[in-house]
Amino acid sequence: MAGFFDKLISRSVSANAGSEPEPLGEEVADTPVEETVTRSEVRTSKKIREAAQELLKYGLLEEATKPNLYRVVLTHPEEVTCILEPLDLDIGIDEIRGLLYVKVRLDETPELDEWSHPLVRRQRLNLEQSLLVAILRQHFVAWEQESGTGASQAQIAIDDLLPQLQIYLGDPGSESKERTRLLTLLDQLKGHGLVTSPDAHERIVIRPIIAHLADPINLQALLVWLREQVARQTSPDNASEKDSSEEDV
Repeated sequence: MAGFFDKLISRSVSANAGSEPEPLGEEVADTPVEETVTRSEVRTSKKIREAAQELLKYGLLEEATKPNLYRVVLTHPEEVTCILEPLDLDIGIDEIRGLLYVKVRLDETPELDEWSHPLVRRQRLNLEQSLLVAILRQHFVAWEQESGTGASQAQIAIDDLLPQLQIYLGDPGSESKERTRLLTLLDQLKGHGLVTSPDAHERIVIRPIIAHLADPINLQALLVWLREQVARQTSPDNASEKDSSEEDV
């Protein structure tokens, strides 16, 4: 025996049996197929996203250390450039050294220099760090002149850097303090991707990004200025002035 709800359902079905299905609204019916594609289906491919993220994370990609991601960026430069463009950044390509690096776009803002970019401004080097970069860059250039541009493993020993740094920064008073100062600076530059950690023989590898970090003219001017400061402090005139001032006291 049919219950009350069964009678209600059968009555509703018979009432709607002869009716035509309602047409879709114009807004839904006229929607292009392309607009119904889900957001996940139009995302940038995963490999390009991973390469761009790695590039932004460290500011560079080296063929020697990340060959797969390096090839992705090299074969899809337009897609990666589109990712960097809203940040006013671009890709620098140095295929000879197997290097890709982030650089500041200056085509639309010629009145500004790259140091005014907010991402670069946060990563400025202090005087001691800049000095060490200049010294390391000189060694890197000499290495490439001897071994050829693009040659890898430009190494230098910690003991070879110590006297060069001492020329400009002076003697801190003890060998241990001098070594600690240098190791601290090298560790800071390692965070910028410029050098590796010292190996078991206390040697570091100068990474090729140092060739693009700063203008060689500016680095050379820094070294000249520091030499002048050291020469002025150790000149006989300064020594005699110091002695006369002590006598006056």
